[in-house]
Amino acid sequence: MERQYNTTLDEYSRVEPLASSSRASLSYEEDGVTPDTANVHLASLDEKKRLWWRNATINTLFIASWFFFATILSVYNKWMFSPSHFGFPSPLFVTTGHMFVQFILAMILRTLWPRKFRPEHNPQPKDYSLKVIPTAIATSLDIGLSNLSLKTITLSFYTMCKSSSLIFVLLFAFLFRLETFSWRLIGVIFLIFSGVLLMVATETHFILEGFLLVLSASGLGGLRWSLTQLLLKNKKVGLDNPAATVYWLSPVMGVTLAIISVLLGEWSKLFGTEFFRGAAQTIKTVLFLTAPGAIAFCMVLSEFYIIQRTGVVPMSIAGIAKEVTTITISAWFFNDQLTPLNITGVMITICGICLFTFHKYRKSIKSTVPLDAHGNPIQAEDEWLDEIDGFDGYDRGETTRLTSVPHVRDSEQVCVYSISCRL
Repeated sequence: MERQYNTTLDEYSRVEPLASSSRASLSYEEDGVTPDTANVHLASLDEKKRLWWRNATINTLFIASWFFFATILSVYNKWMFSPSHFGFPSPLFVTTGHMFVQFILAMILRTLWPRKFRPEHNPQPKDYSLKVIPTAIATSLDIGLSNLSLKTITLSFYTMCKSSSLIFVLLFAFLFRLETFSWRLIGVIFLIFSGVLLMVATETHFILEGFLLVLSASGLGGLRWSLTQLLLKNKKVGLDNPAATVYWLSPVMGVTLAIISVLLGEWSKLFGTEFFRGAAQTIKTVLFLTAPGAIAFCMVLSEFYIIQRTGVVPMSIAGIAKEVTTITISAWFFNDQLTPLNITGVMITICGICLFTFHKYRKSIKSTVPLDAHGNPIQAEDEWLDEIDGFDGYDRGETTRLTSVPHVRDSEQVCVYSISCRL
């Protein structure tokens, strides 16, 4: 549609809200757009700080939700796979089942609350083949190779090698332009990486096969998180809602994991074990295997919301923070022994996380955030924002992350705004 603009901003537009003489005045005609949205100004420093803290609080709640469900799932899995408890012998078989449980739960959400969880567009066959399937396969291979590596290396050595995924996440974020290249950011990431290495450092035996497997899993992990963020950003594909992303990804992930687990021989003798002897025992086993799928579904939804709101790098940093919290709590309450080297690693990691948060805060405060007449952020993807003096292309990438509009059906013709400020 044709739009006409008349924009006038003074040199102070980046610092203070635009007064009547310097406020962006836009006049255009478009169906479904109310006159109030035509009064656009750039956020002042105080307004950007308010938005940042508001979003920091929301993001923290999502991260806490992720921590909560991940902890429950970890405890449950420890009980399920421990020989002294339930002792189920096939982790990949269980994960395969969880994928289909997540698919069913996502389908239920899309059916019961279509306005909230069902985007108007569905992925076309070409998009599904070139974008969705590669993401699902990368995720499945990450899970499969990680499980396979644990058969040859110790958990501590696995954790040390798996921490390299943070570097791969940053590499793919730069490659796909999800993050703006910054030497300061690279320095902070390597500081956190070195802290994690010291945090879990212990005497262990080096096994080349296991090392290559977990390193491959780390690379695939960085790739799959970046591909997931690209899917969540793409409204044309129809996966800009986390529930929709789970719905379209989980079937392919389930099939891929099933193939991997069959090739690893996990299914060959499984159905002849005591877990599937008799109808009653089979029902009990199926219940124990599928019930955690609901927990995994809540955990994955939390992950996707974090990625959608903050990006893959903050998501990975949050994962490191989770590991620091787990190690600290274990040492405090369960008297787990930490060497001076481990304690040094914990402190370095905490410092790195604080520096990363400060880095993102400064970047957010320096960015250009357009607001409507009511003080709500306007999504930076709109090309007409380029007509506003002071809204330059350099800031567009970070501003897009600071402002996001959730999915709304075009037929509703409602302007909805949500803020998506990075931690």
